[in-house]
Amino acid sequence: METRIYGRSGLRLSILGFGCGAVGGLMVRGSPADQDRAIGLSLDAGINYFDTAVQYGNGASETNLGRVMAARKPAGIAVGTKVRVPSENFAAIGKTIAESMDGSLQRLRMDHVDIFHLHNPITLQGGGETLSVSQVRNEVVPAFEALRKAGKTRFLGITAIGDTEALHQVIDAELIDSAQVSYNMLNASAATALPPNYPAQDYGRLFDHTQKAGVGVVGIRVLAAGALTGTAERHPTASPPPEPIGSAHSYQIDLERARRLMPLVTEGFATSLAEAAIRFAITHKAMGTILVGMATVEEFQGSLAAVQKGPLPQAALDRLAALTAGFSGEQR
Repeated sequence: METRIYGRSGLRLSILGFGCGAVGGLMVRGSPADQDRAIGLSLDAGINYFDTAVQYGNGASETNLGRVMAARKPAGIAVGTKVRVPSENFAAIGKTIAESMDGSLQRLRMDHVDIFHLHNPITLQGGGETLSVSQVRNEVVPAFEALRKAGKTRFLGITAIGDTEALHQVIDAELIDSAQVSYNMLNASAATALPPNYPAQDYGRLFDHTQKAGVGVVGIRVLAAGALTGTAERHPTASPPPEPIGSAHSYQIDLERARRLMPLVTEGFATSLAEAAIRFAITHKAMGTILVGMATVEEFQGSLAAVQKGPLPQAALDRLAALTAGFSGEQR
């Protein structure tokens, strides 16, 4: 398994991480036997980053990951989890973060996590369930730093969703060590300029900012929550299609556009659309590790096989750019 240095942290993470999210659902709704088998296969393959959150199954994901890791006791792994501060607790952000961490550590059966991510979207002025840049700077970061000083986490991070300018400001300020970035074949604007009138959020070459600030990147929504499989069929363990992040405003539109990328398969660049999407995500040098949702052990094995084939060749990237240019001017 290829590993990459993760920003300025000094961590060396496997390019494929093990995502314990609720969209694929294996670590939330899967059987204990399948959860143990998938993690065992991942460890055998050299995967050393495991990503979870209290929001995944209301603690179920953390509990299940903690159970397997307590039994296996693997060495040399890194675990990340997250906190989402509900708007009703915005008057007590620090207290909420501290309590969330303690609950996560209890469920994970660990005394610390390596990376602790803020799960709330970040906007310039805040509002709704989003946190403003000033709230992140003045309240979230000090709360995270207190946890770091207490030995409960090593590195601080954000889930990089919200206003593009707000995300740039937080990253440029070098307040964090890690960013979870939505990056896939439907929206590559974290890496490159979008064509004019492209129907997606423009992340404004976010990778330029992470690289300059020494922030490690976790690639999320690699399969656009399943749309980039090209099929509407979902395994019973998976969640219903969630709201897209950064691409279309509806999952159905994401799916329809994904199917228009099938020439990548029919012309021989990949054996499946999912394989193409996974290999695309590891192509950019700013990417530290990627997470791919899974409902079954077999889906995990498919992701592993795709990563082992390596990044897409330049000819495939050129073909993808030509295909996605056709989306310009369409409804988001």
